[in-house]
Amino acid sequence: MDGGFTPACVTTGAEELKHRAQLLYRRGASCDWCPRKCGANRTGGDTGDCGVGKEIRVASANLHFGEEHHFVGTGGSGTVFFSGCNLGCLFCQNHDLSHGCRGMRLNPAELARVFMMLQEQGAENLNLVTPSHYPADILMALATAVEDGFRMPVVWNSGGYDSIDTLGMFNGVVDIYMPDFKFASNAVGARMTEVSDYASVAKAALAEMVRQTGPELMKDRDIARRGVSVRHLVMPGFYDDSRACLDSIHAVSPEITVNVMSQYRPAYRAREVPELGQRVDHGEFSAVVAHGKKIGLVNVLNQA
Repeated sequence: MDGGFTPACVTTGAEELKHRAQLLYRRGASCDWCPRKCGANRTGGDTGDCGVGKEIRVASANLHFGEEHHFVGTGGSGTVFFSGCNLGCLFCQNHDLSHGCRGMRLNPAELARVFMMLQEQGAENLNLVTPSHYPADILMALATAVEDGFRMPVVWNSGGYDSIDTLGMFNGVVDIYMPDFKFASNAVGARMTEVSDYASVAKAALAEMVRQTGPELMKDRDIARRGVSVRHLVMPGFYDDSRACLDSIHAVSPEITVNVMSQYRPAYRAREVPELGQRVDHGEFSAVVAHGKKIGLVNVLNQA
């Protein structure tokens, strides 16, 4: 870690983080933390549409070396995989975590210790995976970690289905946003998830992320320190929608780094959508990547 780097959450300070956490806890009594706005009394223990209630559930926390190169460095990305999810994708490859909600039960103080453990292990960043339905607890844990000497960049690694109001609470907290951009069409998203407005929400959320950090991925020693890095998973039979996703990202900013991925495989309930019962065609995948470069996205990565 560069000794000259100061994470946004450290600059904002522990007291402000606690204040924002308390505001979010109040909203959790009739939960509107994510765009589903299910109204469950999450802080009272009721289960929301995300599949979880009051407790934090963490599936795993470790140094991960399989992320994009700009997150890994020599220390690895300090990933915290949260259980539950607000999307309900039929093709989810981690459905035991997102739908089954398997994981350790923690409180915010214990979560803070997990953050610090990853820092002590030499992680390049704190990578919060599927964090959208735990915003209050994450802020409270970060407040404790800041008091204990936390100094890593914070990465918000979400499915892209994020509330603008909740993202606003992370302005000056998150250093790098790494959302998925799954679908460009609400209709396509509705076929494959439990939500009917994915594309509209994801584009607005991406614009807010860019507003907070800027679109360009700023690096030190080739390791990301600030900005936005988007992932798009190409899926069989929906290649036109993939190209439209890249168009939508470009419309927000051509400077956004985009990782176009081909690792799709049929999983969970994917075969309920006929097109999803096969692998991605290599030629079609290459055409999607070429489209991103053709329309002027400055930094298109491809993970075949």
